[in-house]
Amino acid sequence: MKFKQSAKQNQRIERITSHHLIIGIDIAKFTHVARATDYRGIERGTYLTFSNDLEGYARLYQWMQDLMAQFNKTDVIFGVEPTGHYWFNLALWLQEKPLELVLVNPLHVKRNKENRDNSPTKNDVKDALVIADMVKNGYYSDVYLHAEPYRALRQIVTTRDFITKQVSSVVNQIYRWTDIYFPEFQQVFKDITSKTALATLAEFAHPSDLRHLAVQDVIAGWKKRLKRAGSRKAAVALIHAAQQTVGTPDLVEEAKISLSLLLQQLQMYNDQLDQLKEKISQLLQCIPTVKILRTVKGINDITLAALYSEAGDLSRFSHGNQLLRLAGLHLSENSSGTYKGEAKITKRGRPRLRKLLFMTVLHMVSVHPEFRALHQYNKQIKKMNGMKSIMKLCGKLARILVAMARTDSDYDENKVRVAA
Repeated sequence: MKFKQSAKQNQRIERITSHHLIIGIDIAKFTHVARATDYRGIERGTYLTFSNDLEGYARLYQWMQDLMAQFNKTDVIFGVEPTGHYWFNLALWLQEKPLELVLVNPLHVKRNKENRDNSPTKNDVKDALVIADMVKNGYYSDVYLHAEPYRALRQIVTTRDFITKQVSSVVNQIYRWTDIYFPEFQQVFKDITSKTALATLAEFAHPSDLRHLAVQDVIAGWKKRLKRAGSRKAAVALIHAAQQTVGTPDLVEEAKISLSLLLQQLQMYNDQLDQLKEKISQLLQCIPTVKILRTVKGINDITLAALYSEAGDLSRFSHGNQLLRLAGLHLSENSSGTYKGEAKITKRGRPRLRKLLFMTVLHMVSVHPEFRALHQYNKQIKKMNGMKSIMKLCGKLARILVAMARTDSDYDENKVRVAA
């Protein structure tokens, strides 16, 4: 099934009639600006500034009703530029009324700001009129507000992403600490975040604490913090490394305090991640298509949570290509005359969803037999390079997930295998 953007554009334009009052709103943190036009783009009334609270929303509603009565309009459509998160509360308020709301792309607003006055001037009052003009011309998209389970997942996943970045930052600081005070530590423990490595740093916070210990003392220290202590060989290597270290010998007390605080932060963040993981599992139980998508090898609950938080209910898509467009993985090319440009992905979509699909396919190519076979087929038979094959498989995965969600059917490996 193919979807033509021109057909959708025509539908958006036809949706605006002579009975409509079109209101463009430029969103800000504290004060919004609204301007109104008719379906031909003629401005109606004067602009309105209103605060981002219930009192301001009431002023907007009264201003809208006055304009509709003055110019004999029976329908109204609001267009907003989704600036950060500041538009969420207004969108929910408009939805409760209910009043029709659409979104315009901020990039399009920037590119259309000279249409009326042939001037690069940009301000809130002008932007509100530009937004109204764009809605009149059909340059908008419908607002899709996720149902509560999906919005809850989005909040939790966003928090998890933030904490994951904090974990990476703390781990990098621990690596820096060992580079300064105990560089040989990383020769003993290749992974500094392993349980034995962290237990060593917590129990023996400086090379000076290890130099004069016996092997049994190191193992005894491990047993205080681990159910299963490290090997005798590792203990011997650790003592020898401490005796031969070239790390900074002074500032011992300050170094211990710094490391102790870093380890406390790491433990706190890991506990928070465990708490969020449990909450994610609970929220996923409220989504009916989770059980079906879990049948795809290589997709775990964290991946599903991130997918639902970005895309919402997958069964709402009529085709996987719509999911690709939402992610910015649809293709575009620049051609003119005899010149034919190379097709590339647009990257006009949600970057986190795009990254999720890409990383998921990378993982599936290594663990999923059908996707691994398709990747090899693309490279060896179709002569694609590795990256182009991965991009093609992103489209394959999107279509599979949407089809499974729409038809409520389990994963069928026979439909994914390379044709013999």
